[in-house]
Amino acid sequence: MRAVEIQEYGGPEVLRVVEAEVPTPGPGQVSIDVAYTGVNFADLKARADGYRVPALPFVPGLEASGRVRALGAGVTGLAVGQEVAALTQGGAYADVVVADAVTVFPLPPGVDLRTGATLPTVLPTAYALIHTVGRLQPGETVLVQGAAGGVGTVLGQLANAAGAGAVLGVVSSEAKAEYAREHGYDEVVVTSSTTPSFAKEVREATDGRGVDLALDPVGGETLRASLDSLAPFGRLVSFGNASGAQPWQVGQPDLYPLALSVSGFSILTLAQTSPTELRALTERAFRTVVDGVVSLPVTAEFALQDAAEAHRLMGTRTSTGKLLLRAHGTDGDADLA
Repeated sequence: MRAVEIQEYGGPEVLRVVEAEVPTPGPGQVSIDVAYTGVNFADLKARADGYRVPALPFVPGLEASGRVRALGAGVTGLAVGQEVAALTQGGAYADVVVADAVTVFPLPPGVDLRTGATLPTVLPTAYALIHTVGRLQPGETVLVQGAAGGVGTVLGQLANAAGAGAVLGVVSSEAKAEYAREHGYDEVVVTSSTTPSFAKEVREATDGRGVDLALDPVGGETLRASLDSLAPFGRLVSFGNASGAQPWQVGQPDLYPLALSVSGFSILTLAQTSPTELRALTERAFRTVVDGVVSLPVTAEFALQDAAEAHRLMGTRTSTGKLLLRAHGTDGDADLA
């Protein structure tokens, strides 16, 4: 089978297509004939910096859709040939991937394989940020960094469905701002490397009060600015560190004056520490797609062997929505939605 390996850290050019042995599922695992693989920013960090890479060579890829190829010992509730979506610990940039059965989810009726590949990381993350960790209440205001990305696209829709009073987004270009407005955002702030601040605009958009819930995947100074954008009793949830900045600490003097709270979320860590909780969360999240509450546009699709091109596009920070790799077929051209 084909697999896309990282043999050394670096730019997109280090992604290499190799012939590999078809993996066999162990006890409690499932092997899947991959149809589509989702491309995530964590894949770029793995390629460039070794993020969550146990050793080289390494096949990236945290999510895939496809059909069950084989069941490991002790696996129940799944069948060979069944269409599924899976969250993996890596290895999804390949024709076949192995995943723990607890993180393999039958696709709901009406959800095809292409759509299924967009779901395993983005949808449960967004659902948790709004409902489980963020605990958004009707009428509250929300601020989302990266509003035009995959998670951001879903967050805008989920926040509206939950009855948010206003949904504010932060993006890096006017084109992304237009996209965000089409996916549930009432106000969008455009920042740049020369004008990275957004707290003032957030205050103005909320009549000086600030937001009740801020969701931040960027980290660093952006995370601190998100904290500065909170209203009394506001909540800040950190769910990534795309900036690569050193983590900072927040203490009682920062939180006491406005009774603020700070929390965090990582779907990959939850998959390792509490897969049963992840499964329950994912099943609830998937229902929002079936019910028509959420849709996540696939804005670019690449053949598996062109994974480097997908990384180049995501690395420009100009992409919106979701990027996919197509494991079936041999057409190397990108299909833009």
